[in-house]
Amino acid sequence: MPTLIPAPTRVTAVGNKPKLIDEYIGRRNSKTTHLSVAHMRSPGGWEEPGQTPEFREITLVLDGLLRVEHKGGTLDVLAGQAVICEPGEWVRYSTPDEEGAEYVAICMPAFSPGTVHRDA
Repeated sequence: MPTLIPAPTRVTAVGNKPKLIDEYIGRRNSKTTHLSVAHMRSPGGWEEPGQTPEFREITLVLDGLLRVEHKGGTLDVLAGQAVICEPGEWVRYSTPDEEGAEYVAICMPAFSPGTVHRDA
């Protein structure tokens, strides 16, 4: 039987500016551990610490520009584009443009603060 998710759970974000994270599927909102789906809205100039997560993260940018730094360089992911980051790969996300960005992040297994391994 299908399961209705009536509303997301607002999750606290990490970074230098407030960012909105609404988890629809994941450990907190649906008690799902194999996958998480979150809607993100980050302001211009937002950045977070680098991380080396244990999960695969697929990010679909809906509006704006999401910058993804990695050991080999930098990717600018625009609205209508997506990026896949594999487990164990160091990445750092930011939204450098003034208007910020809106995107959907899918993590497999589900995002967990204990498996993201953020830089100090």
